[in-house]
Amino acid sequence: MSFVKLHQPCEACGSSDAVSVNENGSSKCFSCGDFVKNYNKEDSSMELVKEKGTPPVSAVIDNKHGAIYGALSDRKISKDTAQKYGVRVVYDTAGQVAQHIYPFFNNNEKTATKIRYVKDKNFSFQGTYEGTGLFGEQLFKGGKYITLVEGECDAMAGYELFGSKWDVVSIKRGSQGAVKDVKESLEFLEQYEKIIICFDNDKAGKEASKKVAQLFTPSKAKIMTLPNGYKDANDMLKDNKHALFVKAFWDSKIYTPAGVINVSDKRNEFHKREKKNSVPYPWQGLNEKLVGMRGGELITLTGGTGLGKSSVTRELEHWLIKETEDNVGVIALEEDWRRTIDGILSIEANNRLYIDHVREQYSEEELDNLFDILYDGENKNRVWVHAHFGTNDIDEIFSKIRFMIIGCECKWIVLDHLHMLVVASAEGDERRAIDNIMARLRSIVEETGVGMILVSHLRRVDGNKGHENGIEVSLSHLRGSQSIAQLSDCVIALERNQQADSEDESNTTKVRVLKSRYTGDVGSATRLLYDRETGRLNEVEQVEEDPLDF
Repeated sequence: MSFVKLHQPCEACGSSDAVSVNENGSSKCFSCGDFVKNYNKEDSSMELVKEKGTPPVSAVIDNKHGAIYGALSDRKISKDTAQKYGVRVVYDTAGQVAQHIYPFFNNNEKTATKIRYVKDKNFSFQGTYEGTGLFGEQLFKGGKYITLVEGECDAMAGYELFGSKWDVVSIKRGSQGAVKDVKESLEFLEQYEKIIICFDNDKAGKEASKKVAQLFTPSKAKIMTLPNGYKDANDMLKDNKHALFVKAFWDSKIYTPAGVINVSDKRNEFHKREKKNSVPYPWQGLNEKLVGMRGGELITLTGGTGLGKSSVTRELEHWLIKETEDNVGVIALEEDWRRTIDGILSIEANNRLYIDHVREQYSEEELDNLFDILYDGENKNRVWVHAHFGTNDIDEIFSKIRFMIIGCECKWIVLDHLHMLVVASAEGDERRAIDNIMARLRSIVEETGVGMILVSHLRRVDGNKGHENGIEVSLSHLRGSQSIAQLSDCVIALERNQQADSEDESNTTKVRVLKSRYTGDVGSATRLLYDRETGRLNEVEQVEEDPLDF
């Protein structure tokens, strides 16, 4: 039966133009679904459609007015599933599905729609993908399993094939954009114990599956292989292969990259290896000992309470931002993000902006000019800071670290400090907690190649003098566990006699290298004099007979 009148008003829901009238006088509202046996509304502005013959598919009801929840009959997807995913359909004048309207959300707010035209399989897009999650991401909150597919209809089909019991989401941009899509939603996906990747059963889909699997925590991703003859989940739904699809799910294999090699095959790669670039430290004495710092290294900075660890980390953060083009992530668990930014910009200003009356001497324009160091030439953010709002969970923090590295593409992470992670772990045994945390940090560094600077505390020492009196630090002074020293590539200690009568001595920090896996060179490296006017640490020349040699 054909429609003879379109865009008529509906008394049931108040829509001005969602009703279509059939040739027998009955009508249906495509907004609320109301059906009327005899519709007598007259409207001189109504659109007339031929009573005889099949109207062309191009005579489609406008999206804004004709899109309703309904079954995607062309894909054998039920109305309930479509409605769960927020997908609406538009019917042509013959009552057939002509368009699918897929929504995309940013923090539960719909900011974009993707429109699929059934007849020619083309797509159009309204809004922006910026800030949106995966298709269906807003519906799920983490758990045991999530299945990641390649298309919107595959997500809904997979959901139905699983009996509406398991979470299924889809990438947005197809196999070519899979890595980008997953990076943007990495934190969401990492909430699940296992991530099953079920991309299209073709060359592009298989290649994308491997690339995406590498983004997740090792052993978390599994790759699902569909039976021969089926390209995707929707193909299997249309063929009613529910049991076969579920079997393929359980048969999915944990992604394991090739890792066992025959060394004799690697002669050329041995000679043509990629050079590991070093970023110099801000202070020459450390460079002479360590030859800079490198990605893939875990550097532990330690010292007694109040001996300048925060000042040193601020200098390093600013140095990495200014001297490299790399993105930098900062996780400071004992301070607000504003204090973190104040510290970095204070180095740039050569002034203590973290003190209110000092910052108030700068105009808003001057502060904005300082703030510009946090961006690159294209105004792209290079600095990412963990805003924890006073609540910390160990798994959540590690999820943030991975997100900064993979999602934000940070090449350097500054983590301050280890013993706040111990508190967040809720582990009763401090040594065991530190062992577990250090193992996880070491694993992330090895897996991603990120350069990580970790701040750690020292234990109290026996005797009349403590670290605040400037005693020499050794690896045995590291608090809690020797795994800190064992799993770090480099350990740098700060020593200062806070109680010295000489102002120069009480403001001078001795920097000692306790471990260097790269060079093996340890011992006293340099001295840093704190400038009370600017808040900066300035390197001073080391002299053998210097009375500051505690």
